[in-house]
Amino acid sequence: MRAGFYVILSLLFILGVSCQRTAKEGSETGKQLAVSWELVSNFTAVKDGFEARFNLTNNSDRELTDTNWALFFNMSPRPILPAKNPQSATVQHINGDWYKLVPNKGFSLKPGASTEVKYEGTEAVTKVTDAPLGLYVVMYDAQGKEESMAEIADYTIKPFTRKEQMLRGPGDMYALASPENTYRNNLNATLLPASQLQKIIPSPVKITTLPGTLAFDASLSIYADRGLENEAKLLSQKLKALTGKDFSVASGASAAKGISLKTGSVNGKGIGQEAYQLTIDGKGVSITGSDAAGVFYGIQSLLALIPTATYLNPSSNVTLPYTQIEDAPRFHFRGLHLDVSRNFQTKETILRLLDLLAFYKINHFLFYTTEDEGWRLEIDGLPELTQVGAQREHTSGKDTPVLHPAYGSGPKAYAEGKHGSGFYTKADFIEILKYAKERHIKVIPELNLPGHARAAIKAMEARYQRLMKEGKEQEANEYRLIDPDDKSVYLSAQGYKDNVVSVGRESTYHFYEKVVDEITKMYKEAGLPMDVMHAGGDEVPEGVWTKSPEAAKILKENPTIKDPKNLQTYFFRKLRERLAKRNLEVHAWEEAILNKTADGKYVPNPEFVGKNVVPYVWNNLFDIDLGNRLVNAGYPVVLCNVSNFYFDMSYNNDPQEPGLYWAGYVDTRNNWAFAPYDMFKTTYRTAMGKPLTFTGLERMKPEARKNIRGIESQLWSETVKGREMAEYDILPKLLGFAESAWAPERSWETIENREAREKAMDTGWNVFANTLAQKDLPRLARINSGYNYRLPLPGAIIENGLLKANVELPGLAIRYTTDGSEPTAQSTVYAKPVKVSGTVKLKSFDAAGRSSRSAVVNL
Repeated sequence: MRAGFYVILSLLFILGVSCQRTAKEGSETGKQLAVSWELVSNFTAVKDGFEARFNLTNNSDRELTDTNWALFFNMSPRPILPAKNPQSATVQHINGDWYKLVPNKGFSLKPGASTEVKYEGTEAVTKVTDAPLGLYVVMYDAQGKEESMAEIADYTIKPFTRKEQMLRGPGDMYALASPENTYRNNLNATLLPASQLQKIIPSPVKITTLPGTLAFDASLSIYADRGLENEAKLLSQKLKALTGKDFSVASGASAAKGISLKTGSVNGKGIGQEAYQLTIDGKGVSITGSDAAGVFYGIQSLLALIPTATYLNPSSNVTLPYTQIEDAPRFHFRGLHLDVSRNFQTKETILRLLDLLAFYKINHFLFYTTEDEGWRLEIDGLPELTQVGAQREHTSGKDTPVLHPAYGSGPKAYAEGKHGSGFYTKADFIEILKYAKERHIKVIPELNLPGHARAAIKAMEARYQRLMKEGKEQEANEYRLIDPDDKSVYLSAQGYKDNVVSVGRESTYHFYEKVVDEITKMYKEAGLPMDVMHAGGDEVPEGVWTKSPEAAKILKENPTIKDPKNLQTYFFRKLRERLAKRNLEVHAWEEAILNKTADGKYVPNPEFVGKNVVPYVWNNLFDIDLGNRLVNAGYPVVLCNVSNFYFDMSYNNDPQEPGLYWAGYVDTRNNWAFAPYDMFKTTYRTAMGKPLTFTGLERMKPEARKNIRGIESQLWSETVKGREMAEYDILPKLLGFAESAWAPERSWETIENREAREKAMDTGWNVFANTLAQKDLPRLARINSGYNYRLPLPGAIIENGLLKANVELPGLAIRYTTDGSEPTAQSTVYAKPVKVSGTVKLKSFDAAGRSSRSAVVNL
């Protein structure tokens, strides 16, 4: 994306302000340095610790000494411990997830020789995606200046196979992800006939199938009320893709047989917005919506009723059963948050995602375009935000105006196959806004301050340096974000030492206002009002502002603040007031409306109740009843429960499954199994798998339920590299989330007895799981040229020489081999226990021909 022009522009700019990055590309030593990495164990003498090791082999003709090289890499940020025993080199944390391996005194690695370097840290490592990534070596000359730089081409991550590699230590109570354990977990899954599947995901309020069928073909013209031209056009486009035929569109009603789109009085379960009625009978199809959005969602239900076979093999011969649907959403706010800052996603990926959200009736998209690792949106008047903040590359100087490599992005900006660099032009963003509007999705922009702001800080420091050199001191300070005399020492949750803005500078607030005003102009150009801004506000680390003269001045002038910890509230108060003047509802992560006690604990702050502030609550594992307390206090809340709705959490503890796990594991059932008014019913375990207790915790008051604005799913992108990984993490989890967001209250949500509730949940989940396997997932293989969804590995066990196998989503076919080869679509289908010998490999396949990874069992 615009790589050539913007890389040249950025390099010219950066070279004008710094000459500290002098390494040339193409180090032969670097290219010929072979590196392997192995996790040794998470069962160490240090609580929650890990031990790992590098093995280096010098295949070049140049000796590596104690001064002429360093190996740089990214690693999921974890504190590194001092070495217990002398090592030839040391792993050092630089900033964020950026580390380096540096030789100790006396180090020598001659051509052809190998050496091992052990190191230890805290916070266990169990995933291949946690391993060091983006490795490159920098060579130094005799004066210690960078001489050359090259990515490591020969890099191996050794497999995680042992218990001490796959569990997070003795306290990890999760069972290992093995074929045998998966088999046992799947024993309640049973295959259902097509007649028992859900007709539509998410479930409508009421759906009735009647005798009779409608020949659904291009003879049915689309008739749309005035104001529904957009909905009619989109329906026509979808139907042509499915049937190959043109469905004509006309304005107004018609007595002829056809597809009627209109608005009128519709009230589904007392909800007036987004409601619809859909009728399929001998007269054709009639969709009446309470508003245009209701019509649009009726169209999505119509498209969902078209048989999956038609999606797999488009045909003009489609037959639909006579059907009546009355429907409305459970929650008006149904959202997905997408982080494109840690790893960038293209505009095309965003548009594909918006189509997917629309199909499953998700109507809010929180677009997270600013972070420590990247600023992704062009802003008029602040070119450094994208010239500096939108790309990552190697840097040797602390004060150089560039973002260092992160999440394996490597030493060069815009390198092929990497995802660290990129941004959306104004035209891109406006196109995204318009595309979302057509699909009744509200895009909410987020500018996260005071923490998570390193990209903005570095960009505005580059601007400051440029203007100071031009003698424009006043202009240079206009948007500066730091207190240059701040000596505070802190470490953020992601390992940053310099990612928090100064709350004592007027220029910080002026910067925020400038960005908001420029984004508002883009909304206006897209024909949309901008009435919501997400202000972020999460994860401000301990220790910030403790040694800042600007912060000290604020504390002196405002003695009631008492402690630097409370300056975040001061910042949010001032920011909210400014955003309120722009008629913006302010959304924020929960931390923004919490106060910190003297010992660092968070407590709800009632100050912003009734002031157009909407907190998003993610923490239901470490502060279990926080959501209930905020709802009961009167806040309109969006529930983002990490144990249910964090798509970046890995599906399970299989080392090959990508993702994070600091909050445990989140699979599709977790997204489906959510009781919004009594979260204790569907949250049973801590992040380490220990049973949770709820004694003494605050429960949601019945009268406070109206304060639940809705629910949101999250995809943070630390481990997400490109479109395919994003879609793999999102699908099929999004479908479980959609059911929780739209469908009426499930009967099991109100069952108090746990045993009875779980039995009812098992029954409901089995229907949903069958629907995924037999209908929705194969369909997703064809929509928009196909999405990259995850299929679960089969479970398998060998007992008395007999192979027994099953799968989490009944309706997927299991194919297996016994000769060590990978199963294909032509391999033997497992139908019942069968006698086998040797190594058995199994995969699950859906009707579209997609398959899972292999599961392996041995006799």
